[in-house]
Amino acid sequence: MHNIEPFYNWRHIYTSEDDSMSPFHGYEYSDIYFTHTVYNYYIHPQWDDFGSNTLYLKILYADYSRGTAVVELIGEWNDCLYNDIMFLKRNVIEPLMENGIVQFVLVGENVLNFHYSDTAYYEEWVEEIEDGWIVCIGFLPHVIAEMRKGRLGRYITLDDAINELPWRTYMPENLIMKVLEMV
Repeated sequence: MHNIEPFYNWRHIYTSEDDSMSPFHGYEYSDIYFTHTVYNYYIHPQWDDFGSNTLYLKILYADYSRGTAVVELIGEWNDCLYNDIMFLKRNVIEPLMENGIVQFVLVGENVLNFHYSDTAYYEEWVEEIEDGWIVCIGFLPHVIAEMRKGRLGRYITLDDAINELPWRTYMPENLIMKVLEMV
């Protein structure tokens, strides 16, 4: 897992550490010191820690004027044991929403498992974004199946066509436009 870096091809457009409205503004990253782990596996130091024991992320893109953000995740999303959605919602999503983000693309190619609990934080998230949306792209089939089993489809768009979009082939604005067409 230490070789898996966050998607790098949009860094000339956006970096969360240089964005004064990002919860990760001012972070400095090492390319040689690996400190974060998912269980006993080190992950690349470019991933951001937001308080979860097993899930990390990188904000790949945020456009505050359009109200959109693309967030890539890695690890195990475990609401049952670690309440990861609470940490994600409170430490990342809410600061973004305070700055006008209401449309969220969650990229989950590197989310290995999902363990659900209750849906309170998802329900709260959707209520707070009113006319916005949350979509999943690139999640593994068994992860999407677990999300559906947990009834998250009420709050997050778990559409197979959107999930299978070749998102890496788009520039961020074009990806958002494509998702808007499909939502």
